[in-house]
Amino acid sequence: MITQIRGRLVEKNPTEVVVDCNGVGYLLHISLNTYSALPSDENVVLYTHLSIREDAHTLYGFINKVEREVFKLLISVSGVGPSTARTMLSSMTTQDIQQGIASENVKLIQSVKGIGAKTAQRVIVDLKDKMLKTFDIDEVSIVEDNTRKEEALSALEVLGFARKQADKVVSNILKETPQATVEELIKKALKNL
Repeated sequence: MITQIRGRLVEKNPTEVVVDCNGVGYLLHISLNTYSALPSDENVVLYTHLSIREDAHTLYGFINKVEREVFKLLISVSGVGPSTARTMLSSMTTQDIQQGIASENVKLIQSVKGIGAKTAQRVIVDLKDKMLKTFDIDEVSIVEDNTRKEEALSALEVLGFARKQADKVVSNILKETPQATVEELIKKALKNL
């Protein structure tokens, strides 16, 4: 099993890269998160997962071990293949996925192209305990953050702001000041919207 590749970045696209390791070029399928985190210099280290099917051997590359672990957990769910898992990692950060699953946010998981309501529920049922154990996420803080975030978003929607835009701003505020109250979230969001 190939677990990591260290070499010279020969080709870089949003969906795949080619890494030259001592004269052998490895094609790695990557997420947009990995693409944006790739260093500008040519030497890279990517953690990998080799997917073997009857018709193809596909190598997936990840910028860190956490992203690879989330990918492996996602593809362990029936109905979620490597392409869907990569799409999920491209549309959300690993932290968003972990917290979405741990807090049972079906809408967030379902927002990914290729995941329906049943699959989103299956992802949550199958992976919630694994996410909490593997990444040592505190269940209480997730629910609390989600409640504060939801309250702030609802208030901003009532004030006439688009939910998607407000969600980004509130998420950024929570990253900077995780202990912010609902009032503080709303006030800071109003300044940034």
